[in-house]
Amino acid sequence: MSFDFELILAIAFLVTGVFWVYDRIVYFPKRKRVLANMATEARSALGKEAQQRLAETPKFVVEVKSYFVIIAIIFGLRSFVVEPFQIPSGSMLPTLKIGDFILVNKFDYGLRLPVLNTTIIPTTEPKRGDVVVFKYPLKPDLNYIKRLVGLPGDQVSYRNKILTVNGQQVSKDLLAKLSISLNPNQEPVELFSENLGGVEHEVYNSYRFTPHEGEWTVPEGHYFVMGDNRDNSADSRFWGFVPDENMKGRAFYVWLHWDEFFSIPSFKNNGLIE
Repeated sequence: MSFDFELILAIAFLVTGVFWVYDRIVYFPKRKRVLANMATEARSALGKEAQQRLAETPKFVVEVKSYFVIIAIIFGLRSFVVEPFQIPSGSMLPTLKIGDFILVNKFDYGLRLPVLNTTIIPTTEPKRGDVVVFKYPLKPDLNYIKRLVGLPGDQVSYRNKILTVNGQQVSKDLLAKLSISLNPNQEPVELFSENLGGVEHEVYNSYRFTPHEGEWTVPEGHYFVMGDNRDNSADSRFWGFVPDENMKGRAFYVWLHWDEFFSIPSFKNNGLIE
């Protein structure tokens, strides 16, 4: 069972906001009058919590509205500035590891309404080579992260481990043949340096296994995405294109790595995402 944290946070913001406004209109003026009529010594002796309970302000109103400011700050930062995510799978290896905590720039692709994700202020357009976070088209309450390979109108081909965009083969250079296996059911991998739209990054290819080869034409208003772990990623080759309204932002920084609950968090891989 999955939970849409963005939706939960939006509901919490609305609920606490309603209580804050209700208190401001109904009880705040009463408390202000009571405090004005009190002697200075008595007023200064009252703690902040006691002042909030003056004028018979209900306890549940005080409790709920007290969370409004902190929730509003978190909601605003996550919705319009930067949002944290944790990498749950190995589809973006070697760029991003399972357990990496990343930051996503929320205004690179336009300021968008929370939950609805509708653009209200356009900024920049997604670029080929960006590492993007988006709502999974088949289940929008899930967030996915992949590398943007195809822009609207692009012709994308992936055959024999060769990626081609608009008839141009994407260059990649072999860095190493690794003896490690990513999991017991996979072949060992080769490590390549790839240049996609001027963005240099590393990718994995398995020695033999190549999933779902084909050619695709990216529709207008959509994007084609792939994992850097090219032969072990469920991406646009399998479930289709990402609509623009599903885009959440550009992943730009790894700030923590913590893959197991009982392990010690690590900061050694901190840095910008290429």
